[in-house]
Amino acid sequence: MRNLSLVLSYEGTRYHGWQCQPNAVTVEETVRKAVERILDHPSKLYAGARTDSGVHALGQVTNFFTPKPIELKNLVRGLNSLLPPDIRARDAREVEDSFHARYSATSKIYIYSILNDPCNSPFLCRYSLHVPYTLDLAAMKRTIRLVKGEHDFSAFKKKDEFYRNPVREVRSASVARRGKMVYIAIEASGFLRYMVRNIVGTLVLVGQGRMGEDEFKSVLESRERERAGPTAPAHGLILKAIRYAG
Repeated sequence: MRNLSLVLSYEGTRYHGWQCQPNAVTVEETVRKAVERILDHPSKLYAGARTDSGVHALGQVTNFFTPKPIELKNLVRGLNSLLPPDIRARDAREVEDSFHARYSATSKIYIYSILNDPCNSPFLCRYSLHVPYTLDLAAMKRTIRLVKGEHDFSAFKKKDEFYRNPVREVRSASVARRGKMVYIAIEASGFLRYMVRNIVGTLVLVGQGRMGEDEFKSVLESRERERAGPTAPAHGLILKAIRYAG
């Protein structure tokens, strides 16, 4: 039995997230059907990240088992001939039997995009949050440093979602401007649901001058979701990469 790993990219606009759901089109179901058509046997896909509805991915990782001797380049070529144009298989590798796309991951990197311009762009509106007013980037850069390290991120989780252990380790976090675009990048050992989007929504308040650095710190330490900012929309978020040891 072979354990095969795929790296996938997808534009998540028309999908109800990664994970299979009844009566909804998902990335997992779409990819699984293509894999099963090529391999001619049922397959179970394991994903490195369960992206939410509308979230995009550049480097989603999934793995599955097969006894078939198909060449990896032919697998990629075959998948891309069957998949819709908003999902692409970028790479395929044979990995150790113990490899699991989710549990073997050491960290994940997400990037949130903001178009900071008075006029929204019809070419970027599906991939970025439009903020028409000036943002204080210096304040946002100072404040995002507060999320680095190991913290209880309950203040930035999905409302009413329960976690036995809401502590996560953020390994890097940054805010950068490229022309009219503002990018917020966060790498962590793992994420609570909506964690990045809630951090972004709160950072935008900081950029507006509606929340100070000290208040942001107080929100983080409070562990109270109600004190944080709004959830930034899903379409600005992309899973950039998943890292593994070795």
